[in-house]
Amino acid sequence: MNIRKTAATLALGLVLGMGCGASATLAEDYPARTITAIVPYPAGGPSDVVARIVADSMSRVLKQTIIIENVGGAGGTLGTARVAAATPDGYTLLAASMGSHVAAPALTPNLRYDSTKDFEPIGLTSNAPVAVVARNDFAAKDLKEFLATVKAQGENVKQAHGGVGSSSHMACLLFTSQFGLKPKPVPYRGTGPALNDLIGGHVDFFCEQVVSVAPAVNSNKIKAYVVSGNARSPALPDVPSAAEAGIPEYQLNIWSAMYAPKGTPKDIVEKLAAALDKTLDDPAVIKRIVELGGSVPNKTARGPAQLAELVARDVAIWNPILKTAAGSQ
Repeated sequence: MNIRKTAATLALGLVLGMGCGASATLAEDYPARTITAIVPYPAGGPSDVVARIVADSMSRVLKQTIIIENVGGAGGTLGTARVAAATPDGYTLLAASMGSHVAAPALTPNLRYDSTKDFEPIGLTSNAPVAVVARNDFAAKDLKEFLATVKAQGENVKQAHGGVGSSSHMACLLFTSQFGLKPKPVPYRGTGPALNDLIGGHVDFFCEQVVSVAPAVNSNKIKAYVVSGNARSPALPDVPSAAEAGIPEYQLNIWSAMYAPKGTPKDIVEKLAAALDKTLDDPAVIKRIVELGGSVPNKTARGPAQLAELVARDVAIWNPILKTAAGSQ
């Protein structure tokens, strides 16, 4: 009997050892093929722009191609849900945003994922303030006139956003609720289509990350009234900050991040996190993100554990605020 027990124990140990060895080999060989990073918004939006910059540099660090796939719709929740359900092998990643992981859980009914439980955080990729922008021929010459005009005209003013639960929906919802504005919301399938219609004069205004709208403002295709926060954006040096413009309460900094599906092996997540960290230390990457109006997170605030803490904290803070703001519209 003892001999049988010993043999069984040895056999079990051998199987477990082989499993651990296979797992270690998998992580050691990773990545052995192309990685797909899903951006849950159409091309041209802030998440897409940052994801392409980061993916390009991470590809060089990992010595393997990372391709971007845009899966837009439903305020970013379709693409995000797809990653949540993907095989957790490190070959499908998510270029997420504050919209998909903080705004959507508060504003989207029957969401098919839990932003705090269904993903393995890899790390933050960027932060960016919000700019309130309007079509070029909108009559108001400054923020004071803009607020007065939108308040007086109500639903005659069309306010675009990139879909319920998107960061632009979140940004405009907070802006309009804080100042008692009730424009007519016009949802799109992402920032890119919304911005195109703003440039074309089909809608009146929009609230979105500076990263996305700065090029159109600087080329005089649209006008900007204010940037959220206490300081001007280097990408929009002529646009006053909220503090300068007399609305210091408009404080909003939108973050972007990278995730893998829940259950992705820890060693693979660590390898991806290290590659992302090295990417965000690259002066060329920092320069490109800053030129667009964003910023790279501090080294001590960008890792997997820090991202998990940030999302849990932001969901707890913003959920009641967003639900109250949505209810007032």
